[in-house]
Amino acid sequence: MIKNIRRSVIASGALVLFGCAEPEKVAEETKQDTRPDFNVMEDVSAKKQAFFDFLRPAVVAENTRISEERTFLLAIQAQTHAGQSINQSELDEARQLGDSYNLELTENQLTEQWLNKMLIRVDTLPEALVLSQAANESGWGTSRFAVEGNNFFGQWCYTPGCGMVPNARNEGARHEVAVFSDAGQSVHAYFMNMNRNRAYAELREIRAQQRASGNRLTGLKLAEGLHRYSERGQDYVSEIQGMIRHNKQYWQQG
Repeated sequence: MIKNIRRSVIASGALVLFGCAEPEKVAEETKQDTRPDFNVMEDVSAKKQAFFDFLRPAVVAENTRISEERTFLLAIQAQTHAGQSINQSELDEARQLGDSYNLELTENQLTEQWLNKMLIRVDTLPEALVLSQAANESGWGTSRFAVEGNNFFGQWCYTPGCGMVPNARNEGARHEVAVFSDAGQSVHAYFMNMNRNRAYAELREIRAQQRASGNRLTGLKLAEGLHRYSERGQDYVSEIQGMIRHNKQYWQQG
């Protein structure tokens, strides 16, 4: 259930450094080997539909993966509440999952505190939020970084040669724009950024509160936690929320 991943350092947005995981092997359903040429599309509605349809399978794949991981954690939590022991296989899987989300087990102990923290991180994201940010950050798939580097979310990396150097990078800056082998990896990196980096703790808390109150997760609500995604702060949040509202006819969920 838990995919094998390797560590890299990626930033999403203009200001904050994040740790992010990229998959060594991306599931076939997330592979984006070919894509429409969004630059030549003149019909706005057709372009939007093509863009969302192109990225949606990768979003679905990520939410499916995360739902499976969350189901596992909830099952483990139910076992501990019932006083049932956790076997070694389950403990190993929990440890691997904790490593993926930067929340390692303490002294090899599966505690209620660890489970609660993990359940805040291991949760899905509404497609309306993900696809709106992808459209915003990539200029509807037309940016240099989307076209040449399959980077749809403005993610940065900091190892020399790890990506593409921005033309307008400030003097002394060392970041590059990350390059991915396909759009599915970019979507995966975005999900891991949102779910495990401290810059988005506010978004995760909003999501957890929505869960606790029994409310449906929506892109409009979770967008309130995006203040640190861009140096524009609240203006960026409002812009993403505006895109979610304006394009509501395209959303299949949230």
